[in-house]
Amino acid sequence: MTDNPSFLIKPNPEQLIQSAAARLAEYAEQCVAERGRFSFALSGGSTPKAFYELLADEPWRSNIPWKQTIILFGDERAVPHDDERSNYRMAAHALLHQVGILPENIWRLRGEAENLDEAAQEYEVRLNELDGQIDLNLLGMGPDGHTASLFPQSPVLTEMQRLCVSTPVAPLEPHVRRLTLTYSAINASRQVWIMVTGKSKAQRLQQVLEGEHDPHQLPVQGVHPLDGELLWMLDADAASGLHLNS
Repeated sequence: MTDNPSFLIKPNPEQLIQSAAARLAEYAEQCVAERGRFSFALSGGSTPKAFYELLADEPWRSNIPWKQTIILFGDERAVPHDDERSNYRMAAHALLHQVGILPENIWRLRGEAENLDEAAQEYEVRLNELDGQIDLNLLGMGPDGHTASLFPQSPVLTEMQRLCVSTPVAPLEPHVRRLTLTYSAINASRQVWIMVTGKSKAQRLQQVLEGEHDPHQLPVQGVHPLDGELLWMLDADAASGLHLNS
């Protein structure tokens, strides 16, 4: 589905997020050395939450340049920022309130906005402050093959100009509208990590990576960084259906 993605496969989710934390710390330091900042787009979901909780603990809390880190979000639900369904709320409790990120460097999507189209346009302005290029975009994969809030057969899948858009009501829980980064924003990232764990994702992952290429039905297949790197981060259960070359 992409040109030469890389794979990191670990026996269980705990070892996977430990390896991810070590990679993130090294990469963040590299970005700060090269550009003076590290921009990191967060994902929702249970595995990312465990990853964020790990990053908020030692040694990572002290070994990552948080004061030079800009936090973004790949998507957000159309709910208040303190709603339990909010990706921002989850990340704030798991990570953002625990480390030394400057408040002005937390760029959240305004899911509570009355006009979601305006909120998406505002976020696009923020993204352009990074020259449209995020250092690290962390994604997951839903059971239907969606990523961020790019769902199967969604009209936003064909959006090639905008970097951030509002979506129709999501087909999965919670059934609310979303704000999401588009393929244009995701594929401009310097690195994209797609983190997938669990046996329940194995069949869908095999279809995504080894089946027919149809991003309209399996939107995660549309992730292919143009000049960046794509890394699939998997535990053994999620990878159990794959036929990867040893």
